[in-house]
Amino acid sequence: MESKSQPSIVPFAIITFIYFIIGFLTTINEQLQAPLKFTLLADAGSLRNTLTTLISFFFFSGYLINGTLGSRWVNAVGYQKTILRGLGFTIAGLLMYFTSSLVSDQFPDLTFSVTDAQIPTGYLIFLLGSYLMGTSAAVVQVVVNPYVASYPLRGTQPVQRLNITTAINSIGTTSAPFFVTVVMFSGIPIDRIQIHQLLLPLSLLIFTILSVILITSRLHIPDLENTRAGSTEKLERSIWSFRHFVLGVAAIFFYVGTEVAIGANINLYAFELMDSGHPITFFGRTDLTIAGLDLGIHALLSTLYWGGFLVGRAISSFFTTISARTQLIVTTVLATLLAVFAMVAQNLWFLVAIGLLHSSMWSCIYSLSIRGLQKYTSKASGVFISAVFGGAVFTLIQGGLADLFGSWRWTWSLTVLCELVMLAYAVFGYRIREPDQLN
Repeated sequence: MESKSQPSIVPFAIITFIYFIIGFLTTINEQLQAPLKFTLLADAGSLRNTLTTLISFFFFSGYLINGTLGSRWVNAVGYQKTILRGLGFTIAGLLMYFTSSLVSDQFPDLTFSVTDAQIPTGYLIFLLGSYLMGTSAAVVQVVVNPYVASYPLRGTQPVQRLNITTAINSIGTTSAPFFVTVVMFSGIPIDRIQIHQLLLPLSLLIFTILSVILITSRLHIPDLENTRAGSTEKLERSIWSFRHFVLGVAAIFFYVGTEVAIGANINLYAFELMDSGHPITFFGRTDLTIAGLDLGIHALLSTLYWGGFLVGRAISSFFTTISARTQLIVTTVLATLLAVFAMVAQNLWFLVAIGLLHSSMWSCIYSLSIRGLQKYTSKASGVFISAVFGGAVFTLIQGGLADLFGSWRWTWSLTVLCELVMLAYAVFGYRIREPDQLN
């Protein structure tokens, strides 16, 4: 019989692996922005950047609208059934991507007009798929975050466990850009991509997720005591009455806003710089053509940015004595400086380096926000996940500003704003008021 003091690592590993899948698919959604800009949105006129970033907006709208849905399911049916429902949304989203690609390939003239933009109907189907994929990610994360933070794995603290899990998640986000470039589009230069190239890899992804659902349904993921309210148990107070949690929700809104905006828009900024005669070099090279495949500097930028998350989370998973608050203060200050340097010098590598600093911020903010919430934890996680909608807001705002300014350069001021908000939470907002201390 399993000892309570030495729980099995298997449930922790299962949850972590599923989080890897979600990270992989989330970044694929972001990385499809640039290819779709050159295919579906080739005739989008003055709305091209705005419509391109609308893909991320719809993805993260799934978090806003359905984040609390996941927490209700956790309280009603438990962690395992909720994660299976989340993966069901993944299948639905991938099917919409497949349908969008098929319709755009077979009926290229099926379009409608908005001002000077000609928009394919397949683009609208893709937006629906993006929304469903975001809903999937939201529901799964409602399970992952409280489960990992509360799972009594011997010799670890909550922020450390979160860093371990998010490090594995980062392997997915790091590999996704090259999956899009090399597997989906076979190394073809981005301006010559054909939409039908999505059909086969999307079919393989659908088959893979169906297999994961089947395997997960046959495994045992136990519920954790005192982390969720029972289906008939009533919570005595509103989750919004905990000040440190509410301020943490605001901090995560700004965090995800800048995290996603950099990952999704840095390659669009790269194309702008290259088109204006500012070559982007990597060890003196301006291209990454290997064995006849154009891997693309744009893919490298995104890969190294998300790779910074992997490295940073792997390192911070060993920080057994450094508090979440201290980590958050140091990383936000350094990220603010890098964002300023990136704008002044027009150097994308400073933006790439922010990935290393962003790596532990989610874990830090989350662990600080749920301290002492006990049976309110799962409900808090659902609200917390809804704040991921910041990724939609700031990505779209930045795209709109780029169209308005005619350049991406100074739009990175949004990153500076976001970092300063998180710094304020680490300095002041994290404190638990006496009325919020539960017995």
